Amino acid sequence: MRVDVLTIFPDYFAPLELSLIGKARTTGLLDVGVHDLRTWTHDVHRTVDDTPYGGGPGMVMRPEPWGAAFDALTPVPPDDLDLAPVLVVPTPAGQRFDQAMAHSFAGEQRLIFACGRYEGIDQRVLEEAATRMRVREVSLGDYVLFGGEVAVLVMLEAVVRLLPGVIGNADSLTEESHANGLLEAPLYTKPAVWRGREVPEVLRSGDHGKIAKWRRAQSLLRTAAQRPDMLASAAPETLDKHDVATLTGAGFPVPEAGVAK
Repeated sequence: MRVDVLTIFPDYFAPLELSLIGKARTTGLLDVGVHDLRTWTHDVHRTVDDTPYGGGPGMVMRPEPWGAAFDALTPVPPDDLDLAPVLVVPTPAGQRFDQAMAHSFAGEQRLIFACGRYEGIDQRVLEEAATRMRVREVSLGDYVLFGGEVAVLVMLEAVVRLLPGVIGNADSLTEESHANGLLEAPLYTKPAVWRGREVPEVLRSGDHGKIAKWRRAQSLLRTAAQRPDMLASAAPETLDKHDVATLTGAGFPVPEAGVAK
């Protein structure tokens, strides 16, 4: 996968040299280019922002540097827009980023991230970009950050770990939170007893069937307690009669839409 990041703070992305992302870059699974947006300015102050039309507080990022940067990164617009790079623009006004979107991005050959600052990017930049790229405005959640850099780091962590070969044990990806629409069950390691607290006996039993049932039950209960919205949107085939018994036995309501017939 090729990833390009446009930002006025390139040093923000030093962590991409670390851990599994850094290893993926070293082994050739991931190719990353971090570009200083000010490279495409032409005044002595390297200006990237200006006051907003219509008035209001703050500053807006000017279109000229962005346009020149896109010209440099995508000099030849594709004949088929479906084969074009995906331009990801972090913004509070975007679609909520989730695991499904991470999987979608992981299937792309090239991603370009545009890190906005100040009040945001001139809207014409996104309109122009849409003629040569598939533009996705994305939000991490219902809150506001100083800029898009942190959001891009978060998204890259979520996306890159899904690329084949990045995670040593691929089974880890199928058993974690959100992989099946539920939160992951609690995790334990050695020692078996720590400060008087024991690892649940079933996990030490060696009975894989019982362990799987315990983890499923704990996953359901944790999701019901901490993310009832996820459980409410569960597809009908995801809950069987044992799941329903687990939830109702603990006093949690079972949404009708989430019960297998």
